[in-house]
Amino acid sequence: MTGTSRTSEGLDARRRKLLFRSWHRGMREMDLILGSFADAEIETMSADDLDQYERLLEINDTELLPWITGQNPVPAGLGLPILHRVLEWRGKVASATV
Repeated sequence: MTGTSRTSEGLDARRRKLLFRSWHRGMREMDLILGSFADAEIETMSADDLDQYERLLEINDTELLPWITGQNPVPAGLGLPILHRVLEWRGKVASATV
């Protein structure tokens, strides 16, 4: 079981692949963060968002997780605004569950 709350039905091949990769990172914490973000956002991402998200998924979990948790700052000039959307989304979800 992946934890996903949506199916890939109705998504094009690229979005299906990104949804799958979001839920199969290798580190469960990242599966939950990126998988649930993708569940919520993948259908409405623009082509540019998808390009950025693909690049984001190429970053190793051990580097990405500290950025997402706030343990390390996001490097200046990273050029991935989608990461800031993930951070904003994570903050909204976290505050909604408190």
